[in-house]
Amino acid sequence: MLLALHKPYGVLSQFTPEPGSRWQTLADFGLPRDVYALGRLDADSEGLLLLSDEPGLNTRLLDPAHAHRREYWAQVEGRPSPESLARLEQGGFAIDDYTTLPCRAHLLEPAPTVAPRDPPIRFRKNVPDSWLSLELTEGKNRQVRRMTAAIGHPTLRLLRVRTGQFSLGGLAAGTWRELTAAERSAVFA
Repeated sequence: MLLALHKPYGVLSQFTPEPGSRWQTLADFGLPRDVYALGRLDADSEGLLLLSDEPGLNTRLLDPAHAHRREYWAQVEGRPSPESLARLEQGGFAIDDYTTLPCRAHLLEPAPTVAPRDPPIRFRKNVPDSWLSLELTEGKNRQVRRMTAAIGHPTLRLLRVRTGQFSLGGLAAGTWRELTAAERSAVFA
């Protein structure tokens, strides 16, 4: 089975709590037994998290050699210049012992309509924000946040909105459902 969960802010992409952690886990969402997360979203990231009970899907979806696209919307401080967006697209950002691959990046104009986050992001009256779309074929630890920080535009809020051709759509935060055969095909498109 393949499930889509709209992971809210403050939830770890695991079923076992960390000792002393303030974050919820996937165990709090009534998911079927024996499913596991295909990839991760940090506790402070939101959006589409796929889960399955099928061995081998992790490699099929997450190995950069398969170039499986994932789209993220990042609300960032300020408004990146065309040169900064080109820098994001070039890749080459160092993350530990890894260098990021090229990606697609552009401003989202108008800004997307998304439900408010609880708690809300920090608001600074004199610093505008903007929304970016980043489409990656890899997902290293805090990659989008590190990339936007490297161009001088820290990420305030981050949502994964699409995997393959399957979009989060109207799935409300904290809810999940099993994918249809057509939706499953869209994930692997």
